[in-house]
Amino acid sequence: MDKVLLSFGHGYSAQALARRLLPQGWRVIGTTRDPATAARLAEEGVEPLLWGANVSAALAAATHLLASVAPLEEGDPVLARYRSAIAEAAPGLRWAGYLSTTGVYGDHQGGWVDEETPLTPATRRGQLRVVAEAEWRAIPGLPLHVFRLAGIYGPGRGPFEKLRQGTARRIVKPGQVFSRIHVADIAQVLAASIARPRPGAVYNLCDDAPAPPEEVIAHAAQLLGLPLPEAVPWDEADLSPMARSFYAESKRVSNRRIKEELGVRLHHPDYRSGLAALLAEGD
Repeated sequence: MDKVLLSFGHGYSAQALARRLLPQGWRVIGTTRDPATAARLAEEGVEPLLWGANVSAALAAATHLLASVAPLEEGDPVLARYRSAIAEAAPGLRWAGYLSTTGVYGDHQGGWVDEETPLTPATRRGQLRVVAEAEWRAIPGLPLHVFRLAGIYGPGRGPFEKLRQGTARRIVKPGQVFSRIHVADIAQVLAASIARPRPGAVYNLCDDAPAPPEEVIAHAAQLLGLPLPEAVPWDEADLSPMARSFYAESKRVSNRRIKEELGVRLHHPDYRSGLAALLAEGD
């Protein structure tokens, strides 16, 4: 039976999934805006499709669909361009996934949230994600699964480079905790859902150990044998608007559903395991 994934916005997480699926005989088609990225994807076995191209043939071939593009003020870019084509193809798809964010839950002052927690986003980014989730759900017949991702890290996205360069800081906000997820576990969960589809399902993707961000930086420095970076109060730190928005919310995210429903055993159940793996892999 053919297995063809059409991936809209074939970025960091989607590429990790592709690396898992391609050896199993999957055909993967991924959209990108960058011709250089398209060339690299082709070398990796992914069929690149430049953003804005006609997707009719790709949708006709697809058995599975993944959307990873962040929404804009004017809405979801994938749906703005391809909504009617996706709606037409929806009945023929076996599985569809939308990558969202745990930011849809808003601030819970360090308390726990799960997939049943009401959506009360504290940031504009979170509000746009709530709207985008609803837009994807509104497509008739689409076998949609929503994946709410915690902070993503992995090869090339760990703290080690800044620590080696001496530019890392420990931003301290009392009571602040974040949940995280290694990109290898994102790929694992998506593959598990593809194997056990349940249209309408929502899954939180995070590890077992929500932790203060300064604690993670301190552990990474210890692994490298480097001095502890200076501690900077968050209200004195010169943070980008994006970085500051992360500190507007503090919560612990439950991952019980991916374990109980999909049978997932995390490769990296906490940041210690994940950082050790990155270092061992030469990151």
